[in-house]
Amino acid sequence: MENWSNAKLCDVANLVLGAILFFSPWMFGFEAGTVSTNAYLTGLVIAIIAIAALAAFAVWEEWLNLIVGLWALVSPWVLGFQGTTAMTVHVLIGAAVAVLAAIEIWIMTQNPPRLTTGR
Repeated sequence: MENWSNAKLCDVANLVLGAILFFSPWMFGFEAGTVSTNAYLTGLVIAIIAIAALAAFAVWEEWLNLIVGLWALVSPWVLGFQGTTAMTVHVLIGAAVAVLAAIEIWIMTQNPPRLTTGR
């Protein structure tokens, strides 16, 4: 049961990180256009996946969060907004989401819920 609580904490952290990324254009004054749109959409997707994982955990949700976190991490170079505050926010949040998703995947592979006993 301890693994489930650790996974839930990771999901709550991802929810908060997604919300921060979603609101970051207002908080940090990103320029309008691609940068802000990427922050809104990526933050929203991270938050929705975290809510879904909190409601009913599935490993595929963590793989999806890992992919979205990696997208946030590399998007400044793909979309061309490196060297900005927006880049720093995207890289930090993307790295954190990807690491949290990787931790959850690792936790579940070490002690899959279907194989646990009632100890």
